[in-house]
Amino acid sequence: MRVAVTGTPGTGKTTATRLLEPDHEVIHLNEVLEAEGLYTDVDEERDSVVADLEALGAWLEGRDDVVIESHLAHHVDADRVAVLRCRPADLEARLIERGESDAKARENAESEALDVILTEAVESHGLESVYEIDTTDREPEAVASELEAVIGGEREPSAGEVDFLAYLDDR
Repeated sequence: MRVAVTGTPGTGKTTATRLLEPDHEVIHLNEVLEAEGLYTDVDEERDSVVADLEALGAWLEGRDDVVIESHLAHHVDADRVAVLRCRPADLEARLIERGESDAKARENAESEALDVILTEAVESHGLESVYEIDTTDREPEAVASELEAVIGGEREPSAGEVDFLAYLDDR
């Protein structure tokens, strides 16, 4: 079973999946991307790299029974995809608190309000494989517990249950 844990930066992916590590092999895809140089370009304006998704897919070949964590995880082959979500205003505050620019934090909050990653996950993997988890106001242990339920098949797929569009009206 290969489970992807994805979501907009700041939704709690890394924190929650680190809690799974004693019981599951977790691949933090962003670390692999940097360590293995699996990117095609550097985006100076956004202070990020452009991932080589084909190379990442090749690197992951043969790695099964893993949890793959990254805002890019929904772009790789997976049996189940957990999309972590967070209220956009809270997400924006989290990102600013961790040192992101106001512009980058706002861009990510708007992407969250528009369901960008959720939509991509559903388009790539289908409704029957996507599990949406709202992390707003939840402790990392509770999010990790929800992820355990996804991994164990104890939770029904759930895409489209979270609605943050009102955030855009408030802007």
